[in-house]
Amino acid sequence: MKSYAKFLGKRVLYMLLTLFLIASITFFLMKLLPGTPYSNQDKLSEEQIYIMNEQYGLNEPVPVQYLVYIGGLLQGDLGVSFQFSNTPVTKLLSTRIGPSLQLGIQAVALGTILGIVLGVIAAMYQNTWIDTLATFSAILGRSIPNFVIAVLLQLIFGVYLQWFPIALWDGGFSSSVLPTLALAISPLADSARFIRTEMVDVLSSDYVELARAKGLSRWTVAFKHGVRNALIPLVTILGPMAVGLMTGSMVVENIYAIPGIGEQFVKSIMTNDYPTIMGVTILYSAMLVFIILVVDILYGVIDPRIRVSTEGGDK
Repeated sequence: MKSYAKFLGKRVLYMLLTLFLIASITFFLMKLLPGTPYSNQDKLSEEQIYIMNEQYGLNEPVPVQYLVYIGGLLQGDLGVSFQFSNTPVTKLLSTRIGPSLQLGIQAVALGTILGIVLGVIAAMYQNTWIDTLATFSAILGRSIPNFVIAVLLQLIFGVYLQWFPIALWDGGFSSSVLPTLALAISPLADSARFIRTEMVDVLSSDYVELARAKGLSRWTVAFKHGVRNALIPLVTILGPMAVGLMTGSMVVENIYAIPGIGEQFVKSIMTNDYPTIMGVTILYSAMLVFIILVVDILYGVIDPRIRVSTEGGDK
């Protein structure tokens, strides 16, 4: 138990170090962006620009600006948005993370479940037309960009059939269906591909043959004994993918006019809204490193042998 606590402690330390490095690198790279945060700079006098730079601390040397920002970050202060009338970045992100989280969670859940089922069916009917069709569908889903699928869904289900809203976000379930389907294609394709590959090996293993010899049905063997051992590589890719979807797909959110994190990130880059750029980057990074920690823990839940090996390595 102590060794496992030590393992978690080391992972948390690595998380904090990673976030610090990401924040530092992003800060200095952000300063290389061309232009200024002022969209109407041509209409401003030099004195007005100086006063505004002084207000936002942009007159200070970049190293000083960095130290001031890191100091505020350590206190939980992400600064204020240049674009939205000095609105705190934390408030700005808190009002926009809801739609992105909802779409991301729905897309990951739907795509993963359907992908696992598709991958298992393909593995059970290996080298048949069913396997070929499932594999082709997974490759097709991974090859077509989600923004192309988003437009097709709008055309078919929004314009022609008129089943769902074409765009805009009212917080209801109907307005989330089409963007969820567009975002779910990628996790569905990856899940199906990984599960199919792993299940082909698992279904030919000795313990699966033993389960079959006990008289269990092929579907029981596949889902009860096979899927669990095939989930480990899938968990590895789903973690970062889930964070990417939950923090907002920039293009899809713009297509459906969803007021999420992705849309806000695009606007902040176009307007050189430095604090918002930093805030979104840090939010994404924090969620990513946290998900990686969760993935490490899930490894031990899915396969206890991994936990035993990890604990033994820390002794």
